[in-house]
Amino acid sequence: MSQLASPSQLRMSLLRWALFVVPTIMLLGFLSGTVSGSGEQNSWFAELVKPEAQPPGWAFGVVWPILYLLMGIAFSMILNARGARLRGIAIALFLVQLALNLYWSPLFFGQHQVTAAFYLLLAIWATAFATTLVFGRIRPVAAWLLVPYLAWLSFAAILNYQIDRLNPDAERLYVPAATSEIGA
Repeated sequence: MSQLASPSQLRMSLLRWALFVVPTIMLLGFLSGTVSGSGEQNSWFAELVKPEAQPPGWAFGVVWPILYLLMGIAFSMILNARGARLRGIAIALFLVQLALNLYWSPLFFGQHQVTAAFYLLLAIWATAFATTLVFGRIRPVAAWLLVPYLAWLSFAAILNYQIDRLNPDAERLYVPAATSEIGA
């Protein structure tokens, strides 16, 4: 009894993948940013000279969850494409680019390695681009879901590069911890 799955069974399988994958990717992205102290509240980052194109801090809190959502849906579609040629390569590429992505915030915000973070962004972009190409061979819609991510990575690389140029000593910038004095 070897029947193919019905369309409703395939949709349910995709939904099950998405219900696990999307929250997991979003949680990992949130943890990466939170643990590294990313954002405007980071005192080291606040001291850096920013490029004119630097969006307001709240924009990152809006954009990244949307990108992680799209990435999670795209990855779920590939995980659900059992038997598809290149599926294993697509999964591996996605996981590599995701791991690199999750390391960027700790490298930039936590370790203050602005130059290294720029080169890491180039590696993220290259692996995300390769992932998009392979996803497109399996599920074209999954590839299109990654296009906003590629666009944002391109913009992020430009910002990172400009921050590096505007702050040549960023790695050595010391920002003392906030202190409180109790006066008499």
